[in-house]
Amino acid sequence: MRRFYSHAWNLWDDSEVTDLLDERFAFRGSLGDEVTGWDGFRAYRDKIRAAFPDFHNEILDLVTQGDRAAARLRYTGRHCGEILGIPATGTPVAYHGAAFFTARDGRLAAAWVLGDVDGLRRQLAAAQPA
Repeated sequence: MRRFYSHAWNLWDDSEVTDLLDERFAFRGSLGDEVTGWDGFRAYRDKIRAAFPDFHNEILDLVTQGDRAAARLRYTGRHCGEILGIPATGTPVAYHGAAFFTARDGRLAAAWVLGDVDGLRRQLAAAQPA
């Protein structure tokens, strides 16, 4: 879990994607997109990166039991590209989310993420020119 966020996300390290994730990895991101596999995850992550080139995940709490884990997260970044239909504002944002993971054979098999998209949208809307 920690490597998933610190390397596959925060460092945008593609080699970690194939090391950490099952090739059929099922991912539902905080924006509601659902993707499958390594390329699907990379495409979602790259969509976030295009909007927030310095996007950062911070694990606030992590609970694991057997092949399952849950994390409470804080996301930060500067809005430099279109997201949620809102063009770049250049404003820094911070919002929270929760992620639920399932592992299989030592790799992450599935993740379901719920982010405070409403809070993110409010921050971006407030930064829009009047």
